[in-house]
Order: sequence, then C-alpha cells, then structure tokens
Amino acid sequence: MPRSETVELNKRACHGDAQAALALLEHSMTRGHGRIGLLRYLQARCVGAALEQRHHDYAQQVASKMSERPYAALVAQAQRRHGNAAA
Repeated sequence: MPRSETVELNKRACHGDAQAALALLEHSMTRGHGRIGLLRYLQARCVGAALEQRHHDYAQQVASKMSERPYAALVAQAQRRHGNAAA
C-alpha cells in the first residue's frame, strides 16, 4: 500500500470511517505489524468496523507477546487517539 493511501485511510479512520479503519488493520495484519497493528485493531473496534474472529485472534496474539506495562501504555494511547477504545 503506498504511503499516500495509508495517510488518506488514516485521516478517514480518525473521522470514524469503519471501512478505512478495517483496511488499515488488514494492511497491518498482512505486513505482520505488531504494536501498530494492535493500535489499528483498537481503532477499528472503536469506530464499529465489522471485525471477524481472525481480527480478534490477531490482536490477542500481538497482545500476548507484550508485557503488562507496554500493553497498558498502548491501550492508553489508543484511548487518547480514539476516545473510547478499549482492550
């Protein structure tokens, strides 16, 4: 995915576009992103994207590799960015 497309999708997702948030999550999953993938999962969840079990499994896999403090910091970052995102 070109950087310009990522930037555009990010803008749309930040304005509540569930399709854009899901596209970013899919991109992160394909690329094997860890931390950013989990942030994108939380964003997609926050904006009401149609998440599938594989999305939840991916987030669980990434989160399970993090210790408590970095995980809590990431969730706090997601909450600041997206309002009411929750783990």
